Amino acid sequence: MKLRTAFDAFVDFLPRPLDPVRSIKLKLGILLVSSGAAGFSFFWYRIGWLPYSTTTGALVIALVTSQVLAHGMTRPLREMTAAARAMRRGDYSKRVRATARDEVGELASAFNQMAADLAAADRQRRELIANVSHELRTPITALQNVLENVVDGVAAPDARTMRTALAQTERLGRLVTELLDLSRIDAGAHRLTLAEFPVAPLLSDVVAEASVASPATTFVVDVRPPTATVVADRARVHQVLVNLLDNAARHGPAGGEVRVTATWVARDLVLEVSDDGPGIAPEDRERVFERFTRGERAGGGGTGLGLNIARWIVDLHGGTIAVVDGPGCRIRATLPMTRTAATA
Repeated sequence: MKLRTAFDAFVDFLPRPLDPVRSIKLKLGILLVSSGAAGFSFFWYRIGWLPYSTTTGALVIALVTSQVLAHGMTRPLREMTAAARAMRRGDYSKRVRATARDEVGELASAFNQMAADLAAADRQRRELIANVSHELRTPITALQNVLENVVDGVAAPDARTMRTALAQTERLGRLVTELLDLSRIDAGAHRLTLAEFPVAPLLSDVVAEASVASPATTFVVDVRPPTATVVADRARVHQVLVNLLDNAARHGPAGGEVRVTATWVARDLVLEVSDDGPGIAPEDRERVFERFTRGERAGGGGTGLGLNIARWIVDLHGGTIAVVDGPGCRIRATLPMTRTAATA
């Protein structure tokens, strides 16, 4: 290994006389002819010169053979060049045939993977722009209509009108918060502010907030034991529960019930939110945690970022979150407990 490394370092210092040649097939031909000429020269120096017809014929046959064999060797490189030019125009659909097992074949496989990743990133970028534009337009249009009605005298600036405007402003604020969290996820940098706090007051605050957003929904809270505490980032856990309750209230039946439970299991705190809706199909249970995935039952709006952000926060705490078997839709988040509280 060390000998090979030293040889590679030595070769890097050698001149590259074939760099101006623009065809790798021609380079291979020149390489083969030059090598053959060097071999014939050594043969002539030690033994004597072969007949000119034999020497010339051997060089011509070697050159033709190198061009025929080089065609298959260099085809993936030409395909990669064409695909790269297509990517520059925004077309990420082209792929390279990667059947060789040498370095060119490995390069072709890596190129295909890169093309697939770029296509996925471009699709996510387009979906991001489309979803964010749609989600921003809806509350802005509603808020503009409310203000225009107040200015034109169609509606009075009473408490009901102001609550409507406030609701749309809060919706804008939630979207901006989700986009900021999305940027933190992509940056891969966020610090948790860990502290011990009781679970029951947290659930009460979350349910009170959710009740204002979904007054027709009945929220049921169950904390066992009532004095349970956990060491975590309270604001982030609050955000997880808000997202889960909002998801359950929007996708559950109108006037239905949403149940929130917090229990101890071994050394972990298990938070579970369930509703009376149709649930999530097993094949879609992992997809709902992807960005901008709202599922078949997403008729109540939403950005499709809430569950993705919830999974990110739970992962930061070293826990797990998943959709479990119903009835209805049940999402279970598990947070590892670094401390335990005395049971009442």
